[in-house]
Amino acid sequence: MHPLQNPVDYIQRTRDQYDSLGYPRYRWVENEGPPPWTSLTKPLAESKIALVGSGGVYTPGQIGFHFKDDASFRVIDSNTPESDLHFAHFAYDQTDARRDPNVVFPLGTLRRLAQEGVIGGLGPRAYGLMGGIYSSRKVRDGLAPALADRILSDEVDLVLLVPV
Repeated sequence: MHPLQNPVDYIQRTRDQYDSLGYPRYRWVENEGPPPWTSLTKPLAESKIALVGSGGVYTPGQIGFHFKDDASFRVIDSNTPESDLHFAHFAYDQTDARRDPNVVFPLGTLRRLAQEGVIGGLGPRAYGLMGGIYSSRKVRDGLAPALADRILSDEVDLVLLVPV
């Protein structure tokens, strides 16, 4: 067991880091209007789900995430065995994720829920990225649209976002 750690005040930590580097004060993203929301049009038991996790997951043959502002993503086949899920992330201890990938990338859990009929199934692909991307512009202009295009082409009914 790992000893419990005190929570990290990321807002103050980010402010301090920017101040210490002489950068202008970090501007948090503020979206205009309410967040977009679309209700499910069919029961969860009939819905196909895509998984998107920000825990830095990748599979053999793919390049791990290596730097803090990496705004790329990895395409993970939904049938990938849990033993083939690897993690690279600068901002958290990956010991538990490596022991049980479902804590940050619940692909195995979602497969089990599909087998039990709780969800209708999984999309053909899941997506891993590394959270902690400081550039909201890179996310808004690059990562988010590219990821949305891929997910839309998978023809899923909903997306489970798992932040780390």
